[in-house]
Amino acid sequence: MSNLPIIECVPNFSEGRDMNIIDAICNEIKQIDGVSLLDVDPGKATNRTVVTFVGEPSAVIEAAFQAIKKAGELIDMSQHSGEHPRMGATDVCPLVPISGISMEETVKWANKLAKRVGEDLAIPVYMYEEAAKKADRKNLATIRAGEYEGFAEKIKEDNWKPDYGPSTFNEKSGATVIGARDFLVAYNVNLNTTSVRRANSVAFDVREKGRIKREGNPVTGTILRDENGEAIRTEGMCKSVKAIGWFIEEYGLAQISMNLTNISITNLHEAFEACRNSANNRGLRVTGSELVGLVPKQVLLDAGKHFLTQQERSLGIAEEEIIRIAIKSLGLDELAQFDPQKKVIEYLMEEKGGRLIDMNLTEFANETASESPAPGGGSIAAYVGALGASLTCMVDNLSAHKRGWDDQWETFSKLAEEGQYFKDVLLAKVDEDTAAFNKIMDAIRMPKGNDAEKLARKDALNAATRNAIDVPLSVMRISNDAYGFAKTTAEIGNPASISDVGVGVACLDTAIYGAYLNVRINCSDFKDEAFVKKSLEEAEKLLASSKQHRAEILAIVEAKL
Repeated sequence: MSNLPIIECVPNFSEGRDMNIIDAICNEIKQIDGVSLLDVDPGKATNRTVVTFVGEPSAVIEAAFQAIKKAGELIDMSQHSGEHPRMGATDVCPLVPISGISMEETVKWANKLAKRVGEDLAIPVYMYEEAAKKADRKNLATIRAGEYEGFAEKIKEDNWKPDYGPSTFNEKSGATVIGARDFLVAYNVNLNTTSVRRANSVAFDVREKGRIKREGNPVTGTILRDENGEAIRTEGMCKSVKAIGWFIEEYGLAQISMNLTNISITNLHEAFEACRNSANNRGLRVTGSELVGLVPKQVLLDAGKHFLTQQERSLGIAEEEIIRIAIKSLGLDELAQFDPQKKVIEYLMEEKGGRLIDMNLTEFANETASESPAPGGGSIAAYVGALGASLTCMVDNLSAHKRGWDDQWETFSKLAEEGQYFKDVLLAKVDEDTAAFNKIMDAIRMPKGNDAEKLARKDALNAATRNAIDVPLSVMRISNDAYGFAKTTAEIGNPASISDVGVGVACLDTAIYGAYLNVRINCSDFKDEAFVKKSLEEAEKLLASSKQHRAEILAIVEAKL
């Protein structure tokens, strides 16, 4: 899937209470081949459901059209009410480029969808963000101003003729906004108040456009204007952030509701901290927060590392633990259980099951001991190397938290992060080695009847064999590089754990020797003499290097025991 162009679609439907309607809309998406429905996030108070799905562009466009069509059939906007601003049954439908596709191409797909919705469903459509056809329609809030209730008159204005579809009010479905944008994070921060006015005061402090300046009283004073008559504003704390305050009856509290429109400019934890600082200054307290829809994994990793740094704790811990720190620090589990497996895009897109590294220790041992030839020595070598990196990383984390060594926590944190890198890369090689073996078997099974089939089989077998040599050779390289952080750990790490460094180094040496044996056996009988010669020469050098590193580091270990 990663080699194909992938876009994300995040339609917002004006129904968050009737699960029969929500399910019917989502079923339209599920029926389209090539689309993965990742998340359905209904909100009772907002009476709004945010749906997230991804896939190849043409499939995503078809799924979006069918969902918009079904929403138009089932949702009657004349009967709708909810806390969130809205103007249509499908209120907004953004497309987001994920991989293998440019924003320009995504804009073209957005226009294809909008044209079809306007013409086939008779729903007025406005284009926004990167797909906007007019500068004053780039901002969603500008298009949605007046909401559904004001749209019957708004659509009559010359400046508000739709980009697609009829220029008449669709009483049942309202209007839809379709566009293309960068990844947006919808994020709400919880306050210990029920006051919308006070929540808005925090929102105005935080959001990019800030608040209007007034003379004297900041609430009732005369608005200050520039020479053009425009209201003068005090900029907010966070760029690329839109925010309002509202009260959520379902939760019994007020929130700052934010859209982080560019997380490379203002990320999640920065917006959270800005809300917390503003709330504290106003006698309020942030109690937690809420993610609406999905989030890229890096957002939570960055947040977790931010809070670990505040605590002067090592950042070189497992990805899962960093994310757990982020969840607890941001209070993402205050209002409901927060499951990263259901909220992180990368986790949802991962193929579940079938991987060796997803097995528990007993399952992995039993699979290795079975009559199947894979996993074999190459996978085990990679796993032993990962264990060596993990064990040495443990010593660095213990050293980072050693009483009296507080001034050295950053040094050991960086070493532990190195260790985590080596561990993660070597773990990936466990399944990669087995996959390399399976590719050889697949090539062997290819038909070899006519000359074309024989040539195709030969080419596939050669490519698979090269890969089967490259994988254990890469295990040797990575494990050999890991000696660097292991030696530093032996020299300056917690002496009480020096034996663990020794075991870790022995594991790295075993990984390198085991991978060396796999390089040799996979090179045997391979006819590409130049490739074999080059690979074996590198393997011999790495093996010699490993023996030298092992001896040097174990000498340090022995001296400290």
